[in-house]
Amino acid sequence: MNINQFKRRNEPTQSADKFELENPYTLDVDVNGSIMAKVGAMVSYDGELSFTGKASAEGGIKGLIKETTSNEGTPIMEVEGNGHIYLADQKKEVQILELGQQDSMSVNGEDVLAFESQVTYSINTIDSLAGMFAGGLTNVYLEGPGRIAITTHGDPIVHSTPITTDPSATVAWSGTTPEVKMNKNLSDMIGQSSGERYQMKFTDSNGFVVVQPFEEQQQ
Repeated sequence: MNINQFKRRNEPTQSADKFELENPYTLDVDVNGSIMAKVGAMVSYDGELSFTGKASAEGGIKGLIKETTSNEGTPIMEVEGNGHIYLADQKKEVQILELGQQDSMSVNGEDVLAFESQVTYSINTIDSLAGMFAGGLTNVYLEGPGRIAITTHGDPIVHSTPITTDPSATVAWSGTTPEVKMNKNLSDMIGQSSGERYQMKFTDSNGFVVVQPFEEQQQ
């Protein structure tokens, strides 16, 4: 194809949607005011936008540069202004979800890409997984209303609870709370932490859990 064909084939599309997929791996957000996004996820933007680091799992407000370089917790930035921002995370697939007034979801901190500013959020750690993830597993609790975008390695599977999952493959859950179990029978067989040794048990009957066909690297 020539240059003009290449440009036409790959240029951003125009849409009235605030959150739009440009391709399976890139989110286009129409910013008119502010949104929240994962630090380091911006690949490009147009218009007049500013970026401010927000709260981490350790609490308090930290600078954007420190959050980016320290890899502590789940760094979140506020994007303010007028324009379009394009977000991606290591070619992971982007899933756009609409949270209603009564909807909430807990998402693995590695898998949060963006959410609207009216979505309430808090960042926590599951300390009982400190043996598998340094400092425990960081998760972000999101409460609607508003749109959120999460990422998955490959196509996700959504399980109804009860279900038991590998923490490294668990992306998000709603309407349920995990209990962390350790299978001590595998302690001598496996020289490293694994989903077979550490397990997340979701026993509630009315929730769901999102898993991906991939295990996140331990930190």
